[in-house]
Amino acid sequence: MFGPQAAQAFLASSFAPWVQALELTVNEVDPSGRVVVSMPVTDAVARMGGIVCGQALATLADTTMVLCTAAHFGGPRDVATTNLDTQFLSAGRGSHILCTGRITRAGRALIFAQADLTAFPDARPVASASATFFVPQEKAR
Repeated sequence: MFGPQAAQAFLASSFAPWVQALELTVNEVDPSGRVVVSMPVTDAVARMGGIVCGQALATLADTTMVLCTAAHFGGPRDVATTNLDTQFLSAGRGSHILCTGRITRAGRALIFAQADLTAFPDARPVASASATFFVPQEKAR
């Protein structure tokens, strides 16, 4: 079963070191393709006034939605981000950013996903993102 522990292991083994440096924690994984990931607000991602930089927020959203595709398939599969659209709603500050991602539509070659990012402890929405992922056909063995 592809649960939080398997998703965390996938994150540790398959994502770039700079993504791993964000110290992401997989909190929830649902077989429907819903995934919740937390990112601490650290000096590495915070800029002036303790505001989390947009690059870190976009990476959190994209990574969460990739994990959503793995939840959808019941385990990791190769996918490629073909489109990522991020709307920044307010300054992300606080102790951590929680990203809730979900699959909105899954086809044979394309998967569409949505993510909402919220700053805690204030529970303030900071960004919303949508993405399209290309799913290469698996080769026959």
